[in-house]
Amino acid sequence: MNFLSRLFGKSQDDREPVRPLWHRVVELARAPEWYADCGVADTVPGRFDALALVLALVMLRMERETALIAPSALLGELFVEDMDGQLRQSGVGDLVVGKRIGKLMGALGGRIAALREALAVSDGPAGDAALIEVARRNATLTEGGDPGQVAARLRALALCLENLSGEELLAGRIAL
Repeated sequence: MNFLSRLFGKSQDDREPVRPLWHRVVELARAPEWYADCGVADTVPGRFDALALVLALVMLRMERETALIAPSALLGELFVEDMDGQLRQSGVGDLVVGKRIGKLMGALGGRIAALREALAVSDGPAGDAALIEVARRNATLTEGGDPGQVAARLRALALCLENLSGEELLAGRIAL
């Protein structure tokens, strides 16, 4: 590719193969059930919590399949790009965006670790209690919001993701 075509031509985005998955993650996190049934607050922090929990489950599924590890990193890049755009759109200045992105990535990493640990607990009452605790600590709930409902939704999504092939996951074919 010559200099001018690189300068003025469209460059291929390596993240295109995971973009359908990213769009599906966002769609799942915006599902009304999180807010109406589970009581996740329909606020910026609440919506971030729903997104981070859904994305964390997807990334946990991806880390268990060698072929999905590199795409998982690309999915993380799309998360950063989206959060960067959201912060800038809300008026956060250039000097602060990086610090805020770092905090958001830390929050995502914390949710991944918490869900990994909770899902490792056996099914049944102990597993349910572990997921309820994750929901209690990691979801901004409205008054009367039910961490048990959030936990049940997380468990259903985790089971759904387990039954998908890598190709189905990358294509965003998550039916919940």
